[in-house]
Amino acid sequence: MISDDDLFANKSPARRRGWRGMRELVRSRDGAAAIEFALLAIPYFLIVFAIIETFVAFTAEQVISNAVDTLSRQIRTGQITNDPNKSSYTTDQMFRTAFCNEIAVLITCPATELTSATASSLYLDVESYTSFASMPTTIPRLSATDPYSDINTKGFAFAPGGAKTLNMVRAYYRWQIIIDLLRPYLSNIRPSDGSMPTTYLIVSTAAFQNENYP
Repeated sequence: MISDDDLFANKSPARRRGWRGMRELVRSRDGAAAIEFALLAIPYFLIVFAIIETFVAFTAEQVISNAVDTLSRQIRTGQITNDPNKSSYTTDQMFRTAFCNEIAVLITCPATELTSATASSLYLDVESYTSFASMPTTIPRLSATDPYSDINTKGFAFAPGGAKTLNMVRAYYRWQIIIDLLRPYLSNIRPSDGSMPTTYLIVSTAAFQNENYP
């Protein structure tokens, strides 16, 4: 390989410096890493934040599931009843407030979520049934034919049974999607207007028989 000194031996010092500078400029890769990082930074950080958001959403699922289990146990043991003649009498608003207190470690319920009439993210359904076979096994939908139909909350109520009755507690929460761009395409729950969802529906249920409390 011919060195720079041999290549420019017959050139003037000024021209030698100029040619040497041009060759160094052509061979220089200073800033290439910065350019490559700038091109890859956006998709890279999208993936990283989507992973973090997936982890947080999974944690939210566990928090809601634990809340369902905790309040279901209180209904099963008679600490929460629908009987106005008992000291354990609980209204729909009181039950929703208790549920929000259970999930407050990660999810904050605004005032609109404390009543069923104004709820837009948290939906609770507590009802008694004559048998376990008669309990619903699917998410109630607005349409029986549309596979992407939104959930139907019109029949939701707070009506737990008394001692030895069979009950089911169902909780649905719309978790807001921020970064995870793929999750809306994986969901089979869409808004009533047919648009792509901006939330991820978290579902948790518990079916049980109440104890024979007094």
